[in-house]
Amino acid sequence: MEDVSAMPEGDVAPKSARTRKASGADAGTGKVRAVRRNRRSDSTIQTILAAAEEVILQSGADRISILDVCVQAGISRGTFYRYFSSQEDLLDAFSRHKRDRFHKALGEALEPYVDPDERFEAVVRFIDDYLENSRSRRLLIVAPEYAMRWFQRIFHDSVVRFQDALSLVFDAWETRAGIVLDRELVCELLVRYILSEQLVPAGPERKNLPRRLERLASMLMSGRIARR
Repeated sequence: MEDVSAMPEGDVAPKSARTRKASGADAGTGKVRAVRRNRRSDSTIQTILAAAEEVILQSGADRISILDVCVQAGISRGTFYRYFSSQEDLLDAFSRHKRDRFHKALGEALEPYVDPDERFEAVVRFIDDYLENSRSRRLLIVAPEYAMRWFQRIFHDSVVRFQDALSLVFDAWETRAGIVLDRELVCELLVRYILSEQLVPAGPERKNLPRRLERLASMLMSGRIARR
């Protein structure tokens, strides 16, 4: 994700934008530039990131044009450089945005369920829906190197976040079966499954996902995937 190609000619920040860097975030930090945050600026940032996704999915990430992003977002280049200092800065923010949006959606999908079994079923539904509607596979096709770096970058963070999301479920399973689960391993298997579906789609067989995950849960309850 950090190893993106140089900004193409014509998309170099104007001198006035470059000289303003001292008052914003460093380009190498991968953070949105330091501006006074309000609802309008947050909305503009979201608009830019959404536009970046459309441009990347159309033409790839290696030579993403800041001008194209501005046109897609309906903003001026000056507005763009108020929030992002470079192409690399934008792509870094975009990768974090995609990651955070996924886990925010997961949290919202699970929030209504306090019963462990219902919560696990909600996880299965969420994964199934994500695999059905995700645009990550398209990203892998149009920008394979970028997508692979993104998958690698989010992997460990996703394992940790799934552990948090499923802690209530794991607590209940351990109490029922009298075992200590290797929670990190279970969540790693889930994340690897999601990523493998992007690389090698199961096609119609994926409709068996709920049954397969229920089988995995049964194995967990029997103690066959546990750390004693």
